[in-house]
Amino acid sequence: MRTAMESIKAMVDVNTVVGDAVEAPDGSLIIPVSRVACGFAVGGSEFSDHKPEIPDTESVLPFGGGSGAGVSVQPVGFLVVHGGTVRLLPVDGNAVMDRLIDLAPQVLDRIRDMVADKEEEKEECLEECHEADERAH
Repeated sequence: MRTAMESIKAMVDVNTVVGDAVEAPDGSLIIPVSRVACGFAVGGSEFSDHKPEIPDTESVLPFGGGSGAGVSVQPVGFLVVHGGTVRLLPVDGNAVMDRLIDLAPQVLDRIRDMVADKEEEKEECLEECHEADERAH
């Protein structure tokens, strides 16, 4: 079991989950992200309680055993770092919802800017009306 675990540990490291970054020509940094799952199984058995009837041998009870391990690496998506922003581009088919969640902060920023612009326009209009009133008197 130790040998199987050491072999899997040598194959699966942190670079399997978060892969090596790749720089795109536009300056974006693309980092692959994967899901890694490991499984282990061990079994054993002793066959009988009586000693074998083979002369001139000093054998012990027979033992049967086995071990196994498996690794699954499944791509999740890509982290894209560009211009001070980080986005996750998922690989699976449910990308619409993830994309909406990814865009939510940008949409909120634009709404906040629009509201601030409207407030500034309102204040400027009030100031102009006030100045027009003062000139009229």
